[in-house]
Amino acid sequence: MKIYVEAYGCTANKSDERLLLGLLKEQGHQIITQTTPADVIILLTCTVIGTTEQRMLSRLKEFAKTQKKIVVTGCMPAVQADLIKSIVPAALLLPSQYIQYINDIVQGNNPAFLETKKSALPRFYDSPIAPILIAEGCTLSCSYCITHFARGVLRSFPSDEIVSDVYSALKQGCKEIQLTAQDTASYGLDTRTNLGVLLHKISAIEGFFRIRVGMMNPLTAQKNLTSIISAYQHPKVYKFLHLPVQSGDNDILKKMNRGYTVQQIKEMIFLFRSAVPNLTLSTDVILGFPTETEEQFDNTLQLIKDVTPDIINITRFSARPLTPAKKMLGRIPTHVVKDRSRQTAELCAKITLQKNKEHLRKTYHVLVTEPGKKRTVTARTDSYKQVVITEPIDIGSFARVKIIDAKETYLVGKLI
Repeated sequence: MKIYVEAYGCTANKSDERLLLGLLKEQGHQIITQTTPADVIILLTCTVIGTTEQRMLSRLKEFAKTQKKIVVTGCMPAVQADLIKSIVPAALLLPSQYIQYINDIVQGNNPAFLETKKSALPRFYDSPIAPILIAEGCTLSCSYCITHFARGVLRSFPSDEIVSDVYSALKQGCKEIQLTAQDTASYGLDTRTNLGVLLHKISAIEGFFRIRVGMMNPLTAQKNLTSIISAYQHPKVYKFLHLPVQSGDNDILKKMNRGYTVQQIKEMIFLFRSAVPNLTLSTDVILGFPTETEEQFDNTLQLIKDVTPDIINITRFSARPLTPAKKMLGRIPTHVVKDRSRQTAELCAKITLQKNKEHLRKTYHVLVTEPGKKRTVTARTDSYKQVVITEPIDIGSFARVKIIDAKETYLVGKLI
């Protein structure tokens, strides 16, 4: 069959896409890039915030017009099946934890949907970047999060099978291994191991490649902090830490059910930076959480000033179905949240530009990972700083560059 696949959302969803493509190609199906000649259309959905949900529904409406067989997977089928069916009644729903049954669904079979591991299965990669899921679900219950309803409780995959998946990706030419999960720091909490141990095993694989560790929740990261920081010392591991703070106010963090305090966040970042001086820190903040006062918002701004992240992802609170936060009183008016978002963006732009300027005239060993705009390419330093190169160079190659310019979100490098 000719199959069209469209994927959205987090790196975990991108990993599921690679698995889905590998399984389909193994059965001889042809993956195509347009919907018109397709026999089947597959949509990997995301529903983390309201605007993303609306985009998914818009795509479903477009696909419905084709009158082709439509398979919907990703997070929405597990938590919003009725919503999907209201737009595409004939859609075939495949919750993310059962994506390994994709061939049965495409071929019209009716599988039993018994959950199995997603590791050590065929995967297909067509770029140097390999997103690899190391666990499904998480141990947390943040009050605003719909994803843990979609992905379920934590199930860590066996480390030897993850290592096998990395070997497979490297054989296909991949050079950047992106370890992903709903919370990578939760890895192994259900199997008596931890993320640090896994990183040491993957780092021991021979060859020239880099490992990017995905988002870590501060609550679970502190449980195995020593092991994780130790693993970050290996040269193959990007010095990149995605540690979402979400708020700089302890009362709001408690309402979010995050399980840590602002002081604990600061201490954790201090320990990481002490051990990894060239660390790139990425964080997330949610603005306009129910009852958030101006003072509490100011506390978030102050935390950003205190820890000076290299990357700050700003999200306005979005009430999601099934979550406790959806029922909370004290909703913040839209115009207030927009103004807080503007203030935060302005602060973040100043911080990130200043931090990027610190790299001017320095030289770095980079991995060229993907094509950019206007005949440029994007590369990554050992600390995962994004470097735009205007000169021709092969994707997937390593190179030396000198930083000649700095923007708010990236550096500009010249080959040396």
